[in-house]
Amino acid sequence: MTAPRPYHHGNLRTALLQAAERAVEAGGTESVSLRELSRALGVSHTSPRRHFAGRQALLDALATSGFDRFEAALGRAVRPQGRASFKTRLTRLAQAYITFALKHPALFALMFEAKHRADAPPELLAASSQAFAHGPALFAEGQAAGEVVAGDPGRLSLVVFAALQGLVTISTNGRFKEIDLDTLAKESIEWIISGICPRK
Repeated sequence: MTAPRPYHHGNLRTALLQAAERAVEAGGTESVSLRELSRALGVSHTSPRRHFAGRQALLDALATSGFDRFEAALGRAVRPQGRASFKTRLTRLAQAYITFALKHPALFALMFEAKHRADAPPELLAASSQAFAHGPALFAEGQAAGEVVAGDPGRLSLVVFAALQGLVTISTNGRFKEIDLDTLAKESIEWIISGICPRK
């Protein structure tokens, strides 16, 4: 008995995004072809057009989906748990950032490349902003609790995100000079914390 085609179950969009992500992680964005994805999923080459106007629309949707998942990961990391301090929650955020970036390297690169395009779609930019909003929100809470110096929470969180992105960029297979990024991330947060704690 022949298995029904994915589109007939109404999940072709999801199937295309999943297949596109596998292709990106395996061979980069240049390896993504709507025709090849259609063939792999067992649907006609015109079926994807019902969901994506073209290859770029598919890649933008994949980047948007990536930011949605990234946002969820960061959100779980900073969610208050008991009496967790600002430092603990910031360290968790850093670890979640590093973990996601290392687990999905090609997708992560696509996400940042897509959001910096001049013609990036609004929904992609909104997903990106929502993901990175966890940083300023956490810093604002830290300031309210007296754990962080006064200042623009957005600027303060930018320092953290820039440091984390820098670690990801200069690493090789999740390491830099034989030191794993989790360790470097924790050390970076320690140094940042020492600089933003209120002076007595």
